[in-house]
Amino acid sequence: MAGMHALLSAFAPIWTLTAIGYAVGRSGLLGEHAEAVLGRFVFHVAMPAALFTMVSGARLDAFTNPSMVAFAAGTALVCGLGFVAAGRFFGRGTADRAIGSMASGYVNSANLGIPVAVQVLGDASFVAQIILFQVLLVSPVILTLLDTGTGTGKGSGKGLVVRRMLTMPVRNPIIMASLLGVVVSALGLRLPHALAHSCDLLGAAAVPTALITLGLSLNGRPTADDQPAERPARTQHTQHTQRAEVVVAVVLKTLVQPLIAFVVGGALLRLPDHQLLAVVLCSALPTAQNAFVYAQQYGLDTRVARNSVVASTVVSMATLSVAAWALGTPAP
Repeated sequence: MAGMHALLSAFAPIWTLTAIGYAVGRSGLLGEHAEAVLGRFVFHVAMPAALFTMVSGARLDAFTNPSMVAFAAGTALVCGLGFVAAGRFFGRGTADRAIGSMASGYVNSANLGIPVAVQVLGDASFVAQIILFQVLLVSPVILTLLDTGTGTGKGSGKGLVVRRMLTMPVRNPIIMASLLGVVVSALGLRLPHALAHSCDLLGAAAVPTALITLGLSLNGRPTADDQPAERPARTQHTQHTQRAEVVVAVVLKTLVQPLIAFVVGGALLRLPDHQLLAVVLCSALPTAQNAFVYAQQYGLDTRVARNSVVASTVVSMATLSVAAWALGTPAP
């Protein structure tokens, strides 16, 4: 009962804020452009501030341990499977395949992982390592694929791809903020209190605003984000195909990823019980709303990402409960 109460407590803010966003969207209170404007605010302003604050105050060697090896193995394999499946089975291009990959393996480590870890594991230190891993290693790969798949600059061929990859940190606020955080952390610098507090306040707006934006998108009205007019050649996927994509992403995210983490962490690395529980539990977390935010900001079809976030969040309540029950609870 205590474990289920912990899960419900962790999920409650997600459902509440998403429901508020849905209600606001239905009412038209914020106008027809609210989803796009709030999405840009999250991607270009609030999320970079949150990531900078997080990375600049963290130790960069935190994820060099066996537990992170098990988690990283599951993430890499599942993201790869999601990328391949989106292209081979659903005919998606590079950018949409990157979103499919992210929907399949990028866990909701911040606003859901932290409360789940605190309540079930009694410690959120491993989640902090996962956040660093995703921000510093996974996100740049996803964003590079998105940038390559949606690039519209002059010229073509390898030269253009290389130039866009080299200049992407300057053009992408997520990567720029993360790199600045790495520099500050590596140099052991500390921001003045007023500036650090301002970043904290701004970064705190990222998760709730992203969830409100996700709720706005659930109203089901066709938008430019759903069907980008600038890419008329893109295959229009049927609702049946989209549902199949979501099912594949959710199965990979909530079942395959924690199973891989369990096999690697248990059979191969022989992690202690409490570490294995942490790895499997965090691997079973649902898709982060970042997948929806990235799809929206790169002008892609947001429906698969949006529905994967919502569906995996529902399913993960069961898979997280099973993982906690099967592997036990760590010793106090």
